[in-house]
Amino acid sequence: MSSAGGLRQLAAWAGPRATTTLPIRETAGCELCPIGIGVDHRHLLHLEERRIVCVCETCWSLRSGDPEFRPPGGRVLWLDDFTMPEELWAAFQIPIGLAFMMRSGLTGGIVALYPSAVGATESELDLVAWEQLEQANPVLGRLETDAEALIVNRLASPPQFAIAPIDRCFMLVGIIKSNWDGISGGGAVTQVVSDFFDGLRAQATGGA
Repeated sequence: MSSAGGLRQLAAWAGPRATTTLPIRETAGCELCPIGIGVDHRHLLHLEERRIVCVCETCWSLRSGDPEFRPPGGRVLWLDDFTMPEELWAAFQIPIGLAFMMRSGLTGGIVALYPSAVGATESELDLVAWEQLEQANPVLGRLETDAEALIVNRLASPPQFAIAPIDRCFMLVGIIKSNWDGISGGGAVTQVVSDFFDGLRAQATGGA
């Protein structure tokens, strides 16, 4: 699928559960206390609301163990040898070629989230198909629940696969939303998606 074709699908799709996902803030206050934070700050995933919370170091330390929060993972793996046959991708019924997939501690299943012009859309994946994907790619067996995700970019040729911290995955959704222009998304969205994956690859270590 071409980038332009994928972006047209992004524009057309409004899925069953869309959540408003803002870009991770660069300069603002901690969302859990009045302390100001800068560009380099911590994040927590709010499990029930499935959103990223920007926090200061103190709140990150104090609240990371709370049942409603989960700190993001710390690794980025670039998966050059990842295998995803067309029939497995089709079984997930994800309508666009850009998504991230995570283990949910709340549901016990695998959840996919994919970006759109209005934010993130969420769907629960077919577990049989996921188990088949995991058998073909044992690295998925070590995916940390709620903290990291498999991120898939089928808009690129060849497709790109990585495991990334969950806040980085939500950041992509926010970047797309904030750069969306007009009906089809515009050239800026194509570029920021490409830049995002270039950044992941530069930071990543090889996956096995």
